[in-house]
Amino acid sequence: MDIQNIVPDQSIALFVKNILVFENSESLETILPFFADGYPGLLFHQTENGITIQPHGKKMPTFFLYGQTIKPINIHVNGHFKIVIFQLYPFVLRAFWGINPQEINDGCHYLTTGPENDINKIISKILFASTIEEKIRIIANLLLDYFKHKSNKLDFLVREAIQYIIDSRGIIAIKEIAEKEKLNIRTLERRFLRETGISAKQFAKIVQFQSSLNQLETKDFSKINDIVYANGYADQSHFIRVFKAFTGVTPNTFGKI
Repeated sequence: MDIQNIVPDQSIALFVKNILVFENSESLETILPFFADGYPGLLFHQTENGITIQPHGKKMPTFFLYGQTIKPINIHVNGHFKIVIFQLYPFVLRAFWGINPQEINDGCHYLTTGPENDINKIISKILFASTIEEKIRIIANLLLDYFKHKSNKLDFLVREAIQYIIDSRGIIAIKEIAEKEKLNIRTLERRFLRETGISAKQFAKIVQFQSSLNQLETKDFSKINDIVYANGYADQSHFIRVFKAFTGVTPNTFGKI
């Protein structure tokens, strides 16, 4: 399987965090694990037999929006496939799609229409695009259409709060962000939850977890406590508890999978 991690073009970088591409040309069953990362997304897949999300046992449409992934999931695919995922900064969900973000936590939203586009026509264009680059361009243009028509509904203060949390790897205090934005902490929390579907504190916890997960996966440590203290956890038991909540296993077990 080939995996690409593509930095989004500057034109969409305000609301697209990352673009992931998974390709497999072999007739095998593939299981792709996904853990909480703080970013909802648009997922397009071109497959022989579709994709199924486990443990929900849910067969998914060709193109859909998914919300915050909090509980671990696996994507099951049989046969060859192309999967393109646009990871979105979570402040766009309500503005772009007119939904309550909390309602699609660990769930998805089926796309119907874009600002001036029939989604079925967009899907056909993506399917018939001959290269991954073309498919990405079509999806990027769709998002630019949303931005063009919906940007006045975006809460840019929440976008700034998101960036503070990312830059600190989740270790910044929410009170400090509120002070930077000259907001009451309750007002910040209310706006953050309204636009993203999770609290600022939960988002920070997820970003902190992802930083520790990356360190574990890249084996950038000599002992577990290196990860604990590099990522701001109080102690090893705190780290293990958080890690297990997001992955279903302990760090030691994860390292052996």
